[in-house]
Amino acid sequence: MDYLIRVIRADEWEKAREIRLAALRDPVAHLAFLDTYEAAAERPDAFWRERAEASSEDGDGAVRQLVAEGPDGTWAGTITLLVERPSDEVRFGGAATVEQTHVVGVYVRPGARGTGVIDALFRAGVEWSWSLAEPVVERVRLYVHEDNARAAAVYRRFGFTATGERVAVPGSASAEEVEYELRRPVGSRPR
Repeated sequence: MDYLIRVIRADEWEKAREIRLAALRDPVAHLAFLDTYEAAAERPDAFWRERAEASSEDGDGAVRQLVAEGPDGTWAGTITLLVERPSDEVRFGGAATVEQTHVVGVYVRPGARGTGVIDALFRAGVEWSWSLAEPVVERVRLYVHEDNARAAAVYRRFGFTATGERVAVPGSASAEEVEYELRRPVGSRPR
């Protein structure tokens, strides 16, 4: 795998927008994302600039977007992590009961699937989560649509386990998202 896994830079908002729009065009986007291509494509440049800055090293640390960058500068995949604390307003799913990060926006371009990009992105995201000194993250969580078996298999392969918690998919009468978690290894604390 010839990809560099890194945090995006604030000035890369156009690339961040492009990969998000590509993700929302994926055939399983309706299972993987709570956003639509049409809604995202209509957002102004200012939205994308603010989003990129917030998830870059220049942001306040509450969000990080990581990318897998090829030797030619193209982005093959992305993952975003949100820091969640018990005192925070709930964004999606159940309220945080411990200090945690929440994985969202996972996407790997079709041509890079099966190359190890997803594993590298998850390793980097989990390492970032465990490296935080404030807050000390106890778990990494994510939600996966109950019908998205491919994504659930990837998460389980990486060590995530279903917690038994389920939440309704916004806008659906019956579909649910299943919560998965990865707990901090016993005895590991940030330095």
